[in-house]
Amino acid sequence: MAPATNTRKRHRNSAAAASTTTATVTATAAATGPASPSAIRRVSSTSSFTSGTPAPASSPSPSPSFNDSSTADVILSLNPQTSPLDAGESSSNLDSKHSDPVQIHLHSSVLHRSQYFDALLSGRWHNREPSSPSADVLRCNLPVSGPVHAYVTVLSLLYTDDFSLAITSASTALDLLPIALELLFEDCVKSCVKFLEAVPWTEEEESRVMNLTPFLKDEESSELLSRVSPEDKDSCEEMLFGLIQTAFNKQTNTASSKALVAKILREISNRDVARRVLERAFTEWLKVVKESLEEYSSPDFREDHDETEAMQRLNLHKATTYGRHLLWLVERMIELRVAEAAAKEWSEQPNFTADLQKASMDDSGRYLVPGFPAVIMRCTLKLAQAIAAGNILAARQIRTKLVEDWLPVVIVCKDYGLATLGSAKSLYSDLEETFLSIISTLPMSDAQLLLQKCLSFSTRSTDDCPHLVTAFNTWFRRASQTALPENPQ
Repeated sequence: MAPATNTRKRHRNSAAAASTTTATVTATAAATGPASPSAIRRVSSTSSFTSGTPAPASSPSPSPSFNDSSTADVILSLNPQTSPLDAGESSSNLDSKHSDPVQIHLHSSVLHRSQYFDALLSGRWHNREPSSPSADVLRCNLPVSGPVHAYVTVLSLLYTDDFSLAITSASTALDLLPIALELLFEDCVKSCVKFLEAVPWTEEEESRVMNLTPFLKDEESSELLSRVSPEDKDSCEEMLFGLIQTAFNKQTNTASSKALVAKILREISNRDVARRVLERAFTEWLKVVKESLEEYSSPDFREDHDETEAMQRLNLHKATTYGRHLLWLVERMIELRVAEAAAKEWSEQPNFTADLQKASMDDSGRYLVPGFPAVIMRCTLKLAQAIAAGNILAARQIRTKLVEDWLPVVIVCKDYGLATLGSAKSLYSDLEETFLSIISTLPMSDAQLLLQKCLSFSTRSTDDCPHLVTAFNTWFRRASQTALPENPQ
């Protein structure tokens, strides 16, 4: 459903063109000619008015009552018919079709509140000669295009200044608003709009609101449109990015918040929006991790030793926290198949991997936050597995650089015992196997250089590293093959 735009706004008299109405006033031959209702340009009902023998206008009763036949000087007949103006099918409009006319007893003094009736009948009301009040009755026909009961409600509201009892739901306001627009009943229009501004809408009600906004004045429709028409074209991206930030910054229920944001990302219709938001978040959080690790690796030793250690601990904790956020982002990007940019950026981190090796070799670093390298290496594993599985179609240069830059980190972590901590053993084993799979996709010369560095994957028993044995066997098998014959010209 595309929201209406302000460019289609018209003045209320032009809004009448939504109704397909032409109004004519006819009288008996004895009546003096009424003023022409040319000021009314309402389109949605054809009204005809006839009167009995002309009679002098009677003084309105001090407090006329709606549909009071004993004091009414106007009898309005509502004739249901189909019309182009409809703010969308409401749940109650079926009773207005093919039903009998409904007669309503009204008062001219009250009908003045409707600019429609005021313009149509002002000539007749002002050009009469004094006569008996009992003979002063106008009979009017008004074809109606919506629910009859809604017309009756709007007409009854001419007799009160309190609309709160009649307008109790968005659906009711949407039933009454097009009729109030048709009859140019400004007080009712304002009350309906004010109510709609303040309450929630269903999807169907939102569609009806948008169908009506072109017939409202700019100041009336602006609040309604602002609910569904964002001022900033990038509002979806800002909203998603804000949700990710909020989920990451929560102190409690972080897992449930992340799960909800992940669901929103999966279900968003515009995949490009999700991609741009995730790439932006990935770049920003990676920058924080790199800066925190760099500050840890290059501390200011001019400070007190205890203070320096506290700052290093803080930097590592910060890097670990944002590293966990990075891992979540990587998982979402792979899930949505939008991780190409992340894989490329991850493969271009020689300084980052150098700092990570330094932190892994540092005794204090392993003591302060022993799990930090594993968090970062899980990001590496996720991206490498996606590349090896073909979920990320990475160019040869990216595959080569990924292994080239991150393989030394794996080796250092193994050499300094980090690969034996808790669940880290399976992590580094999976990394080895995945790197070897990627190496098998590279040209023989590149694979030769990288495989030589993988010798440290071996353990005391060759049975513990079958993936390494398989990788070398594959390379030697390919190297031993006779060169392929050249294609005949």
